[in-house]
Amino acid sequence: MSPSASSLAESVARRSYGKLVAFLAARSGDVAGAEDALADAFAAALEHWPASGIPDNPEAWLLTSARRRQIDNARKAKIRLEKADDVTRQIEELAVIKAEDHVIPDERLRLMFACAHPALDATVRAPLILQTVLGFDAAAIASAFLISPAAMSQRLVRAKTKIRQAGIPFRVPEREELPERLDTVLEAVYAVFAEGWADPEGSQPRRRNLAAEGIWLGRLIASLMPDEPEVLGLLALMLHAEARRAARRSPEGDFVPLAQQDTLLWDEEMIEEAEALLARAAKRGQIGRYQLEAALQSAHAIRRRGLAVDWAAIVQLYDALVLLTQSPVAAINRAVALAHIAGSEAALAAFDALLEDARLAEYQPYWAARADLLARAKRLNEARDAYRRAIGLESDPVIRRHLQGKMGQV
Repeated sequence: MSPSASSLAESVARRSYGKLVAFLAARSGDVAGAEDALADAFAAALEHWPASGIPDNPEAWLLTSARRRQIDNARKAKIRLEKADDVTRQIEELAVIKAEDHVIPDERLRLMFACAHPALDATVRAPLILQTVLGFDAAAIASAFLISPAAMSQRLVRAKTKIRQAGIPFRVPEREELPERLDTVLEAVYAVFAEGWADPEGSQPRRRNLAAEGIWLGRLIASLMPDEPEVLGLLALMLHAEARRAARRSPEGDFVPLAQQDTLLWDEEMIEEAEALLARAAKRGQIGRYQLEAALQSAHAIRRRGLAVDWAAIVQLYDALVLLTQSPVAAINRAVALAHIAGSEAALAAFDALLEDARLAEYQPYWAARADLLARAKRLNEARDAYRRAIGLESDPVIRRHLQGKMGQV
């Protein structure tokens, strides 16, 4: 196999996987079958392209090859004859696509919303989007959602079967149906980004490029739904966070907290794009979670202009976010912000109230933030205990080293 053919096949796979799966599945109603047919098409490309040359339109070549496989499978399937004929007829409509000059419609958004259908179990909707649109394997998805790969694989298979058997439609939902379905789609995109964000240096193969994939998906949805404020808010949030990537580690590879980052290393162009998106979203007058989180990022971004962070405004934004989401993570961040305007003891009182949430007992950021506040309040023994708890819960050696250094200062 020539390097050029192999690299082109990989490039097409990365760029077009979800687009081709969506196009095939939207017509057959069978996500798993579309994935299998496309996998065979990629295998055929790696076999034929080195000998016959790379086609002018690789996407159309792959689509034609996958369509033939779908037709063969539909004819062989042991299902009712009229259903087999119907599936075959729908697939054969693809024959009108000219291999060289036809633009393949982008139906990924329809595929995302099919995967977010209320008939599917809520726990599998976002993972299903990650697999069908980006081609992630079950192990990578399982890590992001904190369950075993075997359990995730079983859930994904069951979900694809249900889409086919229940005839779940591939369409963007009506306005009244949109909020619940859109939330799932945005959650999946943010999960992709967050996984990549957790690896700022791009050193972990499983997480490499995931932040870029999340932003790419966000741009795709924003291009297809340009008037949805939460779509714009999520894209703004991801761009604000990604803009600081170069400042999150020192030249020696040490962790650098947000307040200590060199703002000259922030990506100004990315921040300006995020600010413009957030302004567009605000004009719609429909505040949501992602807009609030993006606004919080924006409140910190003013440091690049030499301005002081408005901590009172940040506390107000967190108040709204906690009220909207009931998120313990938002409540932790609110308490940290409160320390800047009301002092460490007031913040610690807010932290004490959060301990009623059992999930925080094993949540590292809670203990790290609590330790910092205890240290500032001169409650040194308690601070050391909290740092030990945070260090024990942290898996990233860079952050663990940072916490150990702070405990040493105490």
